[in-house]
Amino acid sequence: MAKEIVTMHARNMREITGKQRIGKVLYTAGVYLFLLVMAAIVLFPFYWMIISSLKSLDEYRMSTPTFWPKVVMLSNYADAFTTASLGRLFLNTMYVGVVSTILSLVITIITAFAFARLEFKGKETMFAALLATMMIPGELFTITNYSTVTELGWINTYTVLIVPFLVSVFYIYLLRQNFLQIPNELYLAAKVDGTSDFKYLWKVMVPLALPTLISITILKMMGAWNSYIWPRLVANDDAHRMITNGLRNAFTETSGDVNYPVQMAAVALVSAPLFLVFIFLRKYIMSGVSRSGIKG
Repeated sequence: MAKEIVTMHARNMREITGKQRIGKVLYTAGVYLFLLVMAAIVLFPFYWMIISSLKSLDEYRMSTPTFWPKVVMLSNYADAFTTASLGRLFLNTMYVGVVSTILSLVITIITAFAFARLEFKGKETMFAALLATMMIPGELFTITNYSTVTELGWINTYTVLIVPFLVSVFYIYLLRQNFLQIPNELYLAAKVDGTSDFKYLWKVMVPLALPTLISITILKMMGAWNSYIWPRLVANDDAHRMITNGLRNAFTETSGDVNYPVQMAAVALVSAPLFLVFIFLRKYIMSGVSRSGIKG
């Protein structure tokens, strides 16, 4: 009798284990199926951009869309580069992005260090006031900023594209949180040895916060690359036009028609650097944000 009970119990356990294994396999398959569907939904617009850039204008205008070009038009990319003067647009955008990123990093590092390590009257109140400005939509400053730069005579200059956005409260907050994770004993020991604040910042805090600084650099460059409204408002001449604005009307013909395949080719060329940055540097973005912590 006891043997039969043991055998029955073992059989029941095998059935339960088998059901659990099947349930786990079905759950895993469902998760991967969901992820594949979501990935297809997200990637389809990019796929459509690529195939559209390889079509002829007549095929693009067909009432029944084709999911692969009948004739691959690689010449669209050469036409896009020459028609929109992409070389000049790339140089303008890179210059603004590099200069604004370097200056913004300097301001962010110094400000974050002051709020993280230095002691001065009203520090917490000032930092709280800075954080409060993050609650205000940036669009509300557009009119006042435009009036200011007009009075200063900065319209259609590189200065108007760089200076107004050098300070980012979010980047300061992110780097300050990272600096706060560095033990204060290091700072006190450095002061005992006679190390200046600037030397301690450059030799100790900056290397330890390097992942966060890399993240800030990447995000700042991507922001400058994608900027559209402000450059179109204050610097839309040929000499200072940014790449996003240069693509807006560059492919409109005199008849008013738009050569969409060539425009799609230009968009693909402009998007390629951002794709490469995200693919090869995404781990630095994630590690920099995660290292910032929640200490406050």
